[in-house]
Amino acid sequence: MKYIQVSTGGDRNFAYVVWDEESGEGFIVDPSYTPDKVFQVAEENGIKIKYVLNTHSHFDHSNGNEEFEQLCGVKAVAYGESEPLTGNRIDHNVKLPLGNTEITILHTPGHTPDSICIYAGNAVFTGDTLFVGKVGGTGFGDDAKEEYGSLHNILGILPDDTRVFPGHDVGVTPSSTMGEEKSSNPFYLQPDFESFVYLKQTWLEYKKKHGIA
Repeated sequence: MKYIQVSTGGDRNFAYVVWDEESGEGFIVDPSYTPDKVFQVAEENGIKIKYVLNTHSHFDHSNGNEEFEQLCGVKAVAYGESEPLTGNRIDHNVKLPLGNTEITILHTPGHTPDSICIYAGNAVFTGDTLFVGKVGGTGFGDDAKEEYGSLHNILGILPDDTRVFPGHDVGVTPSSTMGEEKSSNPFYLQPDFESFVYLKQTWLEYKKKHGIA
């Protein structure tokens, strides 16, 4: 599986072009702001686009959907919607075939109720659920509890060498691995949910103290 990370503008948004090298079949993640740029990357690599997936419905991840569909003829889908090629509903643990491999949808609520991560090959595309050294924004109640569960019970059980590709370039590096996040991300290092929420509540102070941008 090959992956190209595309800076699309907005709030340092990332889109992704991902494909199975053997078949040339691929998919797109969050083609926002500059969908023509994302499409050009796919065209230059001769990719047959099978799916266009939104990690969640926030405007900064989905605003390029219509233009991208006009360019490639593939409709973008998000959690709870039916994927037009297979008819599968985008839901937790749903598999989408891609050449000789497959994509796994992981429902990771927290930042939004419809947040998903997309697991393909040795990579997971985490949208606004997990950043490099940070996590997606939530309140301090049920949404934070959902995010905590998503981070530990869904993403946290992926192999340590799984590459992490977030939805924004807001970390120390543009990408990471699950092993690096679990060993260094301050939100993963909290011993329990209460400490996790407290870090969210005091994050600005924590960032200043530890020199985090």
